[in-house]
Amino acid sequence: MELKKCKGQTGKHSSDNYCGHNDPSLHIGTPVSRQIAKSFAQKHQDLSFTDFLELLNSLYQGKYSDEKSMAGKLLRVYPKLRSKIEPKKLDTWLNYLDGWEQVDSLCQSVFTAEDMSVSWNEWQRTLTSFSKNKNTNKRRASLVLLTAPVRQSNDERFPRLAFRIIERLKSEKEILITKAVSWLLREMIKNHKDKAAVYLQKNKESLPKIAVRETTRKLKTGRNRVIWLAL
Repeated sequence: MELKKCKGQTGKHSSDNYCGHNDPSLHIGTPVSRQIAKSFAQKHQDLSFTDFLELLNSLYQGKYSDEKSMAGKLLRVYPKLRSKIEPKKLDTWLNYLDGWEQVDSLCQSVFTAEDMSVSWNEWQRTLTSFSKNKNTNKRRASLVLLTAPVRQSNDERFPRLAFRIIERLKSEKEILITKAVSWLLREMIKNHKDKAAVYLQKNKESLPKIAVRETTRKLKTGRNRVIWLAL
C-alpha cells in the first residue's frame, strides 16, 4: 500500500511521544487513512486470506506508525477475513506495537463479540495469557480487546472474563493499565450495568482511583468524561 503518497494529509500533527511510541509518522489524518482502507477493500474484494495475512504482517513490521494503524483499519473493512484470524496471531503483532495508540489501533473495536464467540475458548486462553504477560502492551490488550464485546453483547462470558482480568491487573500503577481498567468497566454499563455497579462497590478501595471516579460518573450520568481518539 502506497501510504507515503499521502504523507502530511492532515490538518494536525499528533505528538508521537503523547501517543506512547517512538516510531516515525507520515502524519496521515484519520479520515484520509480510513478512505485509503475503504478504497483498497473496494479494489481488492477477492483478496485471499493468505494475501491478507501477508499484507497485515508487512504493515505491522513497517517503519511508520501509520502502517501499523492502517493494519487495524484493514481488519475492520475485511470482516470475513478478520473472522478467520486465530487469536494467537495477535500475540505476534503486538510484539511490533508500543503505546496506547498503536495497541488500541489493533484492539479497540476491531474484533467484535461475534468474532470472539466463534472461537471463544481460544480467545479466552489468549486474553488470559496476555493479562499475565510481562509486556505492558499485551496486558493493556487483554483489557481493551474486551471493551467492544461487553458493550455489544449481553453474553455473560465477556464480563466474567473481564472481571477476572481486572482483578489480576487492578493493583498496577502504569497508566496504560489503569485507564484501560476504567475504560472496560465503563463499557460494561450498557449491557452489564448491575454487575459493574456491584463490582465497583465491592472493590472501590482496591481499584485504580481513575476507574472508580469515571465508572461512578458514568453509572450516575450515563456519560463518559474521557473522549477517546478515533482510530
